[in-house]
Amino acid sequence: MSPGILLSFIIGYFLVLLIISWLTSRKSSDNDTFFVANRNSKWYLVAFGMIGTALSGVTFISVPGKVGAPTGDQFEYFQFVLGNAAGFIIIATVLLPLYYRLKLTSIYSYIEGALGIWSYKTAAGIFLISRIIGSSFRLYLVVIVLQKFIFDSYHVPFAVTVLICLVLIWSYTFKGGLKTIIITDSLQTLFLVSSVFLSIYFICNSLNYNIFEAVEAIKKSSYSKIFFFNDFLGNKFHFVKAFLGGLFITVAMVGLDQDLMQKNLSLKNIHEAKKNMFSFTAVFVVINIFFLSVGALLWLYANRYGIKVEKTDYLYPTIALKYLGLIPAMVFMLGLTAATFATTDSALTALTTSFCVDFLDFNKNKDVNSKKMVNTRHYVHIAFSGFLFITIIIFNSINNGAVVSAIFKVASYTYGPLLGLYAFGLFSSKRQVNDKLVPFICVISPAVCYYLSTNSAKFMGGYVFDNELILVNGLITFAGLLLFSKLKIREATINKSLIQ
Repeated sequence: MSPGILLSFIIGYFLVLLIISWLTSRKSSDNDTFFVANRNSKWYLVAFGMIGTALSGVTFISVPGKVGAPTGDQFEYFQFVLGNAAGFIIIATVLLPLYYRLKLTSIYSYIEGALGIWSYKTAAGIFLISRIIGSSFRLYLVVIVLQKFIFDSYHVPFAVTVLICLVLIWSYTFKGGLKTIIITDSLQTLFLVSSVFLSIYFICNSLNYNIFEAVEAIKKSSYSKIFFFNDFLGNKFHFVKAFLGGLFITVAMVGLDQDLMQKNLSLKNIHEAKKNMFSFTAVFVVINIFFLSVGALLWLYANRYGIKVEKTDYLYPTIALKYLGLIPAMVFMLGLTAATFATTDSALTALTTSFCVDFLDFNKNKDVNSKKMVNTRHYVHIAFSGFLFITIIIFNSINNGAVVSAIFKVASYTYGPLLGLYAFGLFSSKRQVNDKLVPFICVISPAVCYYLSTNSAKFMGGYVFDNELILVNGLITFAGLLLFSKLKIREATINKSLIQ
């Protein structure tokens, strides 16, 4: 497929997003609209749109590619997805009621009341760092595909390709923010889901399979093993490790992350928020089964026709854009673009919201919708676009593996302290932490985890950590907070001493 056709398609795609942006922000583009969509979103739109945000281009490309990776991944990722589902249920039943009861705009405001101002700023800072890194990885994955199959033909430098993508995303989110994103993400999720099903159809057609023959071929292939129960110590794919990793990464990366929770907080009440999460969970599990199936079919196709790829992340784009024909190529590009930009636009909005509320105290200003405050928000939005740009350039110079692995590995280190902070606030309410020491504890914990992960095989009888490292990180943070805390003096005791 020619680069010119692909480029024309992407330009047309963004014109549609710009039209939606204009329609959703023409009546109101103040900070209430940008941050929480005036708390008037429809739960079914939010639930559907969250699919695109949660999956991203990483799921679209990296997950299918990993099915046939030399490390023998197969369908082991589904163990992680089952953990994700359990994590979503915890978020719906534990965290969302808390956020709605406190009527939060930024979910990190909870930490201020539970632990103190230093803990609050630390939690918000962890989110900013984590989301910048995670979103950069996700956008990077799409940019390398665009670079390889489009912009290299025009001799456009990689950095310019990144800049073009970020400018386009900024252009349709800077006014309407969350209100625009709820609509655009729903549209992009529709494109994403349609692309998955159509991709399966086109690949099956190329392999001369009907749907039943495709299912049978996947079952008989060397790619379909889901559950791994052997060698608990040395096998990083073991079910317990994958499930726990999926559960706690979900609680941290979704439930303790301003990005996806911001959409939930735009709903009218907790009942709609719960309906949103439960519906989202069901669709999320099913759609991941199809992504893994796409991966198995792609590897079967590659083996039959002797197709070699330099990275597993290149498997899907190589076959879709070079071998399946014009329409399948367009379908692939539609799904890829929709998946990744749905994630990045949402992240930019969440980063801007968190910084404005948590560090610039927009929520404490009566003139939050004044022209001055709106302009400040615009500057913050541009600044975070710049941070994403720099991070992607750095990552491009060092990455040599599947992006999906990199994202969850980094998340185990960066989101772990958030787990510890929230757990301490929820389960140790009778203890007062030494607030000023919290930033140091949240830096030391990931450092200890890195040391453990690097040396676990030597010190722990051959044990190899995977995504469950995030749980260890959270526990170390919790232990550190507990160590430097004391019992709160009860109000009644104080009153009694004053009377005496």
